[in-house]
Amino acid sequence: MIELRPFAKLGGADHGWLKAKHHFSFAEYYDPQRMNWGNLRVWNDDEIAPQSGFPPHPHANMEIVTYVRDGAISHQDSMGNTGRTVAGDVQVMSAGTGIRHSEYNLENELTRIFQIWIVPTLPGGKPSWGTKPFPKSDRSGRFVTLASGFANDDDALPIRTEARVLGATVKAGERLTLELDAKHYAYLVPAKGKITVNGTQVTARDGAAIRDEKAIEIVGLEEAEIVLVEAA
Repeated sequence: MIELRPFAKLGGADHGWLKAKHHFSFAEYYDPQRMNWGNLRVWNDDEIAPQSGFPPHPHANMEIVTYVRDGAISHQDSMGNTGRTVAGDVQVMSAGTGIRHSEYNLENELTRIFQIWIVPTLPGGKPSWGTKPFPKSDRSGRFVTLASGFANDDDALPIRTEARVLGATVKAGERLTLELDAKHYAYLVPAKGKITVNGTQVTARDGAAIRDEKAIEIVGLEEAEIVLVEAA
């Protein structure tokens, strides 16, 4: 089963400095049919104006993955972590027992991110943060695991939940197959481009909610950049 969730029909908010679209219920957007997809709780498509961002605020008991699509995001938190994550790269914050952080676009250009929240397997734990480069050239024609709660995904940023975040790029006409655990949920969003997923056309920033599929075949209708979460 693949349910298409067109970008134009997503909930959202416009705060001036922040233009956000929500694939799932978030803040003032509420849809009882879109509360989560397995343990995937939030997928926000955020555009952050230059020299603006999220001031310090708290989180607890959530795995927060930020995929930077354009520009860069600068992070600072109450654990003393600081860092800048640029387009194509990923940062992960395990909020654990509680952490305060800020996320700013300190660039002179618009920054676009996917912010993905996944419910941890167990509450609590010491908060942590990390960032890592994932060159798009390494993802050409194949999926690379960006963040994972599975021990054998050694090269991925660690998260404390039964889920993994994957990224890939495909060229027009290229085919890519990914095996899935049929018991898991998968959610796919192209950051750019147009593809089909098992025959369903998915355009940039649309969501594809996938369930009860042992595998998906992706065909590039044009050059595309893909992010996918497989979650329990």
